[in-house]
Amino acid sequence: MLQRWAAAPSVGEVTITAREKSGQEKLGMVFQEANVFPWFRIEDNIGLPLQLEGLGRAARRQRAGALAELVGLKGFERRYPRELSGGMRQRAAIARAMACDPDTILMDEPFGALDAMTRDQMNLETQRLWMQKGFTLLLVTHSISEAVFLADRVVLMSPRPGRIDTIVPVPFERPRSIGLQTSEAFQAIVRTLHNRLGSAP
Repeated sequence: MLQRWAAAPSVGEVTITAREKSGQEKLGMVFQEANVFPWFRIEDNIGLPLQLEGLGRAARRQRAGALAELVGLKGFERRYPRELSGGMRQRAAIARAMACDPDTILMDEPFGALDAMTRDQMNLETQRLWMQKGFTLLLVTHSISEAVFLADRVVLMSPRPGRIDTIVPVPFERPRSIGLQTSEAFQAIVRTLHNRLGSAP
């Protein structure tokens, strides 16, 4: 049986599209580990949020198939997670987060466990999906380069207690290529954030 634990906020507020949010909102979530269920096929993992909403099996499969194609998993819908690479499992997790068409997707270090080449590929995939679907993306990462590559604004947090220290806008047009990371303009923003991180109290 699934239990939902919730606590009332102690202070502050969250606003999305200029409306204050206080209840259970439809958000997508992607964790550091893919957290796909090993006993479910990929299409069932992607369609799980739709199942929880009561959508019928045929409609879930259709939607899961479309999302699998969107994230580059077409042809793998009937596979189990153990048959996929780490990057492919994370693609399935992203597709699952998109299943209910959320306006906002939260990502908590989603590519931290991947090798450098796969991480670059997933950054490009995330950019492509964002450009295609237009959702708001809030990404938590310890990689300064990843933050600058993906973000419109990088919000630097201070150490404990975590507070907003600096907000740095990122001016580069999209789509961005991995080669952008070697440019002087890109590296200048990385250095600014790195220096600020080193001086944060």
